[in-house]
Amino acid sequence: MLDALTSQLGVTSEQASGGAGSLFQMAQNNLSTEDFSQIASVVPGIDKMMASAQSSSKESGAVSAVASMLGGDSSAGNMASLASAFDSLGMDSNMVGQFVPIVLQYLQSEGGESIMSMMKGALSL
Repeated sequence: MLDALTSQLGVTSEQASGGAGSLFQMAQNNLSTEDFSQIASVVPGIDKMMASAQSSSKESGAVSAVASMLGGDSSAGNMASLASAFDSLGMDSNMVGQFVPIVLQYLQSEGGESIMSMMKGALSL
């Protein structure tokens, strides 16, 4: 999956790992432990990806909290959180929309339709 992100989007391996990690962190926050473990089981190195996104998640959590206090729905908060995480990795927030289909395609090929659908629902963008 990281190879696909770097080759198709022209991002660095650090950006690919951190961006994907941000998506997986959001999924982990929005899914039960059991559901997320099903996704994690088909993604080798998911812990490393999520760790590379950790440094940006502290500030993006604040952005998400502000969005929800302002009456933004969860998808607005999710988008704000991801935009902040991607920004801290040196990527434009538009890259979120380019990462998602590649990650979902990978999950579908590795884990099937149910795993992909679970991730898609967790991101609810």
